[in-house]
Amino acid sequence: MSGNTLGKLFCVTNFGESHGPAIGCVVDGCPPGLALSAEDIQVELDRRRPGTSRHVTQRQEADQVEILSGVYEGVTTGTPIGLLIRNTDARSKDYSNITDTFRPGHADYAYWSRYGVRDPRGGGRSSARLTAPTVAAGAIAKKWLREQHGVQVRGYMSQLGDIRIPFTSWAHVPENPFYAPDAAIVPELETYMDALRRDGDSIGARIEVIAEGVPAGWGEPLYDRLDADIAHAMMGLNAVKGVSIGAGFESIAQRGSEHGDEITPEGFLSNNAGGVLGGISSGQAVTVSLAIKPTSSIRVERRSIDRAGNPVMVQTLGRHDPCVGIRATPIAESLLALVLIDHALRWRSQCLDVSERP
Repeated sequence: MSGNTLGKLFCVTNFGESHGPAIGCVVDGCPPGLALSAEDIQVELDRRRPGTSRHVTQRQEADQVEILSGVYEGVTTGTPIGLLIRNTDARSKDYSNITDTFRPGHADYAYWSRYGVRDPRGGGRSSARLTAPTVAAGAIAKKWLREQHGVQVRGYMSQLGDIRIPFTSWAHVPENPFYAPDAAIVPELETYMDALRRDGDSIGARIEVIAEGVPAGWGEPLYDRLDADIAHAMMGLNAVKGVSIGAGFESIAQRGSEHGDEITPEGFLSNNAGGVLGGISSGQAVTVSLAIKPTSSIRVERRSIDRAGNPVMVQTLGRHDPCVGIRATPIAESLLALVLIDHALRWRSQCLDVSERP
């Protein structure tokens, strides 16, 4: 099965299934000499971990990471880093009623159409469970970017369903399960999610991710543009149906006199470009916005077909996120960090000796 590796110089190959014995990844191309421990990775995994509040899946996974290779005496060696996360709380029997049917809006039908076989246990390879290795790899990327270039990658939820969340302070983001930047709105979000869970339904969300401290010059023209690679990586996150950079779709209604970010000796006066011009970083913050669709595994009965093409009614039991966007923030941060470290290494390999810089 192709399509499991992200990156060119900093390459992450993801493996495993939702209800298999373990999931994990191999990180190849990490520069040597980076101080790295399991604790460095675990702090990020704990942010994504299931079962941390009543608003997410109650699957109880410790998500304890094991470093199998690539680290010696506390530092990376430059060789492939093997990361393993064991599955300990899979309940495959919960999926017995959908073995021969397809959940509307889920990858079930598409996987079966392509491969002629699928693993129905928790969605198999299409499960959001496979984002845990992404976060583990992203922890390494975040650490290197922060220590080598002072880059900080962080995100927050800006909308849950039809509730828009105002940005008040970054300090509020880690203090609630929604990654909401406004503490005052959290009770409203909790009430909304409680009602949604009682209905057995799901909802979408909008996530904002920002990388500050990115120097000018990262990225490549045309097909390997920095923003193109960001969009490519973000669309690899389960349930993402839209990615915008900077002003995004709002730029449709902007005039050129408004959208074009004016430059002064002190810097840019705005950031409609989202920190990327012509596929190359401008030195401003890289800003990305994601649209997350509603979870397709819900208790509400819906029409579908079985493998023989007969009409059926489908209801999904088991433990699921009523809004996958609630745990998406650390995943989106990791994906942005993975793209940035890959482009940082590409810049270093080709343009390190370039001296003419503004």
